[in-house]
Formats: sequence, C-alpha cells, structure tokens
Amino acid sequence: MSVRVCFVCLGNICRSPTAEGVFRHLVREAGLDHAFVIDSAGTAAHHVGEAPDPRSTAAAKRRGIVLEGAARKFVAADFERFDYVIALDGRNFDDLRRLAPHDEARARLSMLRDHDPSSPRRADVPDPYYGGSRGFEEVLDLCERACEGLLASLRERHGV
Repeated sequence: MSVRVCFVCLGNICRSPTAEGVFRHLVREAGLDHAFVIDSAGTAAHHVGEAPDPRSTAAAKRRGIVLEGAARKFVAADFERFDYVIALDGRNFDDLRRLAPHDEARARLSMLRDHDPSSPRRADVPDPYYGGSRGFEEVLDLCERACEGLLASLRERHGV
C-alpha cells in the first residue's frame, strides 16, 4: 500500500507544487516511487487549472527538479484520499483544520517546516508570489530541508 501525501498552500501554483516536486524528486532518488502517492492542492480556487508559476518552475529546474500538474482546490474529501496533509503556512493549516470533517482527519495535518529539525516550530514557508526571484530560491531551500525530514520519518514509520 502506498503512503499518500498532499502538500497544501493557498493557490497551488508556487509553494505546494514546489514541495510536491521536491518530495517527488527525493522519493525518486531513493527508488521509492512505488511506495508513495504525491499531490498538491490549494485552499483557494484562484488558480484552478493553471500550471505552476513559471518562476517556481524555473528555480526548481535549475536544481534538476521538475514541477508539473495543474492547480486544484483541496476539498474535504481529500482528507480520506491522503494519509498526510502538509500545510505550507499557518493560515492554510488553520483553514484545513476547519475544513477537516472529524478528529481523525485533523490528525493527518502537519506544517511542512515541522519536519525540518532545524526549523522553529510552526514556521511558515513564505509566499514568494509578490516578491523577487530570491523568494523562490528560499522556498526551494526550505522545502528541500523539510521534505528530507518528512521522507526520513515516513520511511521509518512505514518501513519503506
């Protein structure tokens, strides 16, 4: 059985597709494609159907990471589809918590940077959308550290 992980930000065009791409890259490098289902979504429907932001895609590509897919809105039924729902910031974490239909669904929620042992607890991955190119590099740096920690803990927890 696959471990199912969904990364969630606001619009699903910058941060969550970056986290999805980074995690997918790490999983692929570890030879564990068969063990994971990886997706991303947004709490808002502003960009549904759009590809990841070109600035996110370009920054990831420079590191050999592919961002793909189309933005979609996270819905309550997604709590049943995923074992882990990973929020990229506190606002979206709170929105997901309110959307969760029951305590078991809320237990599937975590903040991405909480999986990085060097990060402060409940720290956000800042939204780079309105900033310069450095913001997209920072998002990649934060996602790489956190996704490495996430993958290590999931491998241990699920024996993969």
